[in-house]
Amino acid sequence: MRKLYIPMLLVALLGLSSCVDIEEHYDFQADGSCKVVYGFDMSKAVSILMNLVTDSVRATPQFSLAKDTTLNFYDALPDSSAAKLNAEEAAMAKSSDLSVKMELNKGVMQVSMSHVAKTPAELQYYLQHISTVSVNTPAVDLIDPKKASKNTNAFSVQRFVAGQDYYVYEVTPHSFSRIIDKIKFGKFLQKTKSTFAAAKAMLIDMPYKVVMNFAHPVKKVSNPKAILSADRKQVTLITNMDDIMKDPSLMNLKVDY
Repeated sequence: MRKLYIPMLLVALLGLSSCVDIEEHYDFQADGSCKVVYGFDMSKAVSILMNLVTDSVRATPQFSLAKDTTLNFYDALPDSSAAKLNAEEAAMAKSSDLSVKMELNKGVMQVSMSHVAKTPAELQYYLQHISTVSVNTPAVDLIDPKKASKNTNAFSVQRFVAGQDYYVYEVTPHSFSRIIDKIKFGKFLQKTKSTFAAAKAMLIDMPYKVVMNFAHPVKKVSNPKAILSADRKQVTLITNMDDIMKDPSLMNLKVDY
């Protein structure tokens, strides 16, 4: 049975993407391929949560563990999840990698998922479907791991690209477009409002950054908040979940290149 076992404070993700620094990186090549990386840095949340646990819990072996590994995303899926994938989804998972870097004592917890799409059509399929493929881990209680199954406050990682299914993507050989579906986004907020409240209570920022690199100069960018580099080959969009909740259209982005 294939499972991804990531001890303890992977729970800093709080089951969603709302308490981490999120970065999306796109590297578009001249041959039409593109490497996309979803990066989740949970180190700030881990540092804050570490202050909430007792010294006796910190002294347990779980908190001294360190991990720096990369594995195939498909191999990280439980058998039950892998069995539900169709042929295209399975191929997508097999061509993706999952990386984890963790040093709890130093307050480090980073997770990233990468995929190289050979064509614009493959990139569009990946972006539109990767959010439906989950990596599940057992719930873990921050104070007492033995109570995770009973404690309603126990956290678990349900998926690494949580919420990405509220975007509608269109990718062509010379353009990239994503539009947020406000109805789906509204449902996402309803499901996650308690998590956002917890993040704010712990003074955890929720920044969101998109970096897009292109082989040729960009012709046009639709989002006025996006920053275009001097050579017009890089587009950067920086915002945060607070602003996005107020105005979801901040994440709409179309780039012609």
